[in-house]
Amino acid sequence: MKSVFYIKLVCALLLVQSLQAQVSKAPAYPLITHNPYFSVWSFTDELNASATKHWTGANQSMLGYIKIDGTTYRFLGKEERLPETILAAADEKPYTCKFTEATPADGWMNTGFEDNKWKTTTAPFSDDKSYANTLWLSTQLWMRRTFTLAAIPKQKLFLKLHHDDNVVVYLNGEKIYTCDCWNGKPEYFALDESVNSKLVIGKNVLAIYCKNTAGGAWLDVGLSAAPVPSATEDVILPAQQKAVNINATQTSYQFTCGAVDLALTFTSPLLINDLDVMARPVSYISFKANATDGKQHDVQLYFGASTNMAVDMPSQQVIASQYTSNGLTVLKAGTTTQQVLQKKGDDLRIDWGYMYIAAPVSQQAIQHITTADMAIRKFISPKAAAAVNLATGKNLMMSTVFSFGKLGADAREKMLMIGYDDLFAVQYFKQNLKSWWKLQPGITMDKLLHTAYNEYQPVLAKCTALNNTIYNDALAAGGETYARLCITAYRQSIAAHSLVKSPQGELLFLSKENFSNGSINTVDVTYPSAPLFLMYNPELMKGMLNGIFYYSESGKWAKPFAAHDLGTFPLANGQTYGEDMPVEECGNMVILAAAIARADGNASYAKKHWATLTQWANYLATEGLDPTNQLCTDDFAGHLARNANLSIKAICGVGGYAMMANMLGDTATAAKYNALATTMAAKWQQLAKAGDHYGLTFDNPASWSQKYNMVWDKILHLNLFPSEVYQKEIAYYLTKQNAFGLPLDSRKTYTKSDWILWTATMANTQQDFEALIAPVYKFTSATPTRVPLSDWHETTDGRQVGFQARSVVGGYFIKTLANKWK
Repeated sequence: MKSVFYIKLVCALLLVQSLQAQVSKAPAYPLITHNPYFSVWSFTDELNASATKHWTGANQSMLGYIKIDGTTYRFLGKEERLPETILAAADEKPYTCKFTEATPADGWMNTGFEDNKWKTTTAPFSDDKSYANTLWLSTQLWMRRTFTLAAIPKQKLFLKLHHDDNVVVYLNGEKIYTCDCWNGKPEYFALDESVNSKLVIGKNVLAIYCKNTAGGAWLDVGLSAAPVPSATEDVILPAQQKAVNINATQTSYQFTCGAVDLALTFTSPLLINDLDVMARPVSYISFKANATDGKQHDVQLYFGASTNMAVDMPSQQVIASQYTSNGLTVLKAGTTTQQVLQKKGDDLRIDWGYMYIAAPVSQQAIQHITTADMAIRKFISPKAAAAVNLATGKNLMMSTVFSFGKLGADAREKMLMIGYDDLFAVQYFKQNLKSWWKLQPGITMDKLLHTAYNEYQPVLAKCTALNNTIYNDALAAGGETYARLCITAYRQSIAAHSLVKSPQGELLFLSKENFSNGSINTVDVTYPSAPLFLMYNPELMKGMLNGIFYYSESGKWAKPFAAHDLGTFPLANGQTYGEDMPVEECGNMVILAAAIARADGNASYAKKHWATLTQWANYLATEGLDPTNQLCTDDFAGHLARNANLSIKAICGVGGYAMMANMLGDTATAAKYNALATTMAAKWQQLAKAGDHYGLTFDNPASWSQKYNMVWDKILHLNLFPSEVYQKEIAYYLTKQNAFGLPLDSRKTYTKSDWILWTATMANTQQDFEALIAPVYKFTSATPTRVPLSDWHETTDGRQVGFQARSVVGGYFIKTLANKWK
């Protein structure tokens, strides 16, 4: 009997532990998280309050409805209805127009203007030959587009506009829109209600002036009207959301739908300690329902996913199919063009490869591919709406319907999988590389889905174990608030990478610099991301450095310092960032190599790259103590000379090199560079001193900054800076905090949350650590900006300044790493 008691006790404790290891409030909620392209989130606290979105903010709709005794409730997403096209933009349909690049006569925007001497061409206009129907390389452009209307629309009008840069738009001679700005994609802009009256039956003219002030050039325009409300909206009730909980690998929701409770769980099994499972682009979605009133109810459940998950823009045509394979009923969709690895950039979605929805045949699900409106109408009233599968179209809905039969108090569960086969993940120095999961001989997406289904329960068990490990490690290191921050960061950090193998046989774990500039494998993004991977899988950390080492050691990068990046995602063909960061990137690479040696307990990895590391360490020794005017990782703050924090990075880099030399048995080199680093650290204290703190720069004692780079001196036990330096800085920081965090430095009130966690880790007491991180947690739970976690925010009001969904929040794990290594 004792054994039974202890088993029950352990189970109870595990349950309590699981319940604790979660977060109930976040800026956005991860639902499907695998890589920079396959990443779907809810941007609202209630799952049914908005359409689900890609991390960039583009709608990638998932819909969920449950029908109970004929009454339908919506629990997932919100029906997406785009404005109805009146005049198609070029992303929908090519069109001809008139244009000139020379300043026209007055009245050029009027309907009666004689434009017969203007050139006739096909839109869009761009300086990018890959996209332009008309190449635009001048500074200014005037365009006239004539169209005919048989009737005036009654709905509100929208301008569909893609422009770069400043634009002024006229309709029949009257100004209707202007903006000194640019956008990177077609967007809908609501027009004043008075614009409808400017339209006439018959001939109309849209006239646009666009000025390219810098960078790229683009112009495309169309006109749309607000969609007519759906006939189904009035007969669908919102499910009542009772709870949402996030843990490391899952996001779970609880709903009440009349007399039935519904539990919905999204599992993206990013098992950092199991690369084969982590690399599978397959998420599980489970639905568990039970009646709460002691009666039985007839229950059906609908899940739909838009084919917009497989396109960059909703206007792109897709091809879809339905079939059965390996005990699964499968839906598949992808673009008709399949331009594999043809686009690079930041605010882009994948438009090659195929998305999949798979459900077990044993669950007797009904699947079809239709428009979203048809799918919903058929679910609400099957007899009134016959579903006709569509093989091609735009913005189609891939639908799965489950029957729970007569449902009582005993819970019943249904499950499906959603996956993505990207065909090729990245291009690496002109060679297209497949995703890690595709390296298995004979593997196909159908086989992968079958494996994922067969391993569903074991994978869930592994997820539970990892969820608890992540939580408990963070709890032990920094307390409950800190643990919640780590949980919020975990999936986002991993999913900002793509895992592949190089032609040289090395693991490559390549980040995308999300909503920053779209670079691939940026060294100063790798650096702040590192703690998570050093903590739980140093092989992934090596995969973040391997490409940069190859770039230098192959001779493709010939400068005496480390590169900034390998290109623009997903093309890793060489640095595309416009300026080098010599001290920054050398320091990052040497410090991270030293951290890998500490994690591995040996310097074997460093030995492979010793000549390169030696070159970079010598650069730091020569150029790093008092840096010239240059950028650091906080490049948004601009150039800075004599940067005290950047100097610390150089000092820790030299000290880290000495540590690795010692681990390799080269005591003479270790002694030389340790003495050099110690001398540099002593000089730094004199150069940076500013009374009760140390300055932002060596020449301005009135300034201050977070010295987050110093954390490596502490956690690598380099012992270059005395404890008094840490204590003085921490005490000063505690006087400078705002409601949502410690500013980055004295120039602005914005901050980087990852750096605050690093700075807090330098504190000697738990009290000071918690005081520094508490405002960061306030930001993650109370920011008014609802996007995947931003690492750059304003400390006065908690608003996002820039960046989102970046891998750098892996840096939140720095305290956990310090605790492990102490």
